[in-house]
Amino acid sequence: MLKKLAFFSASILLLINSSTAQTVFGKYAGEFMAIGIGGRPLGMGGAFTGIADDVTAGYYNPAGLANLNYPQIALMHSEQFGNLVNYDYGAVGIPFGEDLTFGLSIMRLGVDGIPDTRNALIDGRTGELIKDINNIYARLDYGQITEFSNQDWAFYLTFAKRQSENFYWGANIKIIRRDIAEFSANGIGFDVGAFWLPIENLSVGANLQDATTTLVAWSTGRNELISPTLKIGGAYRIVEILGGHIMPALDFDVRFENRQFASNFNLGPVSFDMHAGLEWNIQNLVYIRGGYNDVKQFTVGAGVKLPKLNIDYSFARFNESELDRLPDSHRISLILTLEEPKFLRTGI
Repeated sequence: MLKKLAFFSASILLLINSSTAQTVFGKYAGEFMAIGIGGRPLGMGGAFTGIADDVTAGYYNPAGLANLNYPQIALMHSEQFGNLVNYDYGAVGIPFGEDLTFGLSIMRLGVDGIPDTRNALIDGRTGELIKDINNIYARLDYGQITEFSNQDWAFYLTFAKRQSENFYWGANIKIIRRDIAEFSANGIGFDVGAFWLPIENLSVGANLQDATTTLVAWSTGRNELISPTLKIGGAYRIVEILGGHIMPALDFDVRFENRQFASNFNLGPVSFDMHAGLEWNIQNLVYIRGGYNDVKQFTVGAGVKLPKLNIDYSFARFNESELDRLPDSHRISLILTLEEPKFLRTGI
């Protein structure tokens, strides 16, 4: 396993290091921003574009941030695939006046202890350092293997407005920072979203991520472009069932990267990925959730609503084969609502 990982990490670093100045559409270049955040949305398979009624809307649908009537703060820690990948998130949303809301969201994904074999790949016959990992005589000198880390950061600055009683719109400015070994990249992009309440208990949302195509510029001179993704979704609240209400939700991610076999289904270069979720709210106190996400995971979750504090947990298993199954992923998040009269939105 170590040898495979070492060869893979060497390939990535050699690709970045050897890239001449060029601009390319980087398929999966923004994938770390597509993992999802929040114990509640992730427990529902990520089907949250049409719900977006708390501070996590800054990520899922910026227009939904207009649903806030009190300031909210969110924190999340997630261990993806056991403890291989650490994923952290924090956000704040602040209502302003009668119809505006501002927010800030920060995400960090980190992988530590990645083997660096650039000075450890040798020709097994001569012992000389080589760069070609496809050389049939390539061997690893394990004494020369060092380690590096990979850090990905994203900062979302969100603005949302209540255009009318039933229609909200919003936008994100995204600032991206990526570091892998001694290489780094910076990027900037924009999202625009809409949130609509057409009838009672039904909500519909849309979020055009990377609307103008996001540029990520590497220190090597290589520029990667992140293609737009259209997220559309809806949710319907079924009231007065089993001492609470049940809310099914369905989202679709529409991408234009020619993913084909890596998507649920496609029409030529346009791919479609589905998120489906269900939430059972029991007396507005306890929440039971389940879902199915775009990477073919079944998810489950639960939450509890305390005075001013929501605690949410979600669990996902990558596949069912015991021989090649990756470790499970656990996510827990907190949302603190400053639910006091002095913080209430003006005009409510």
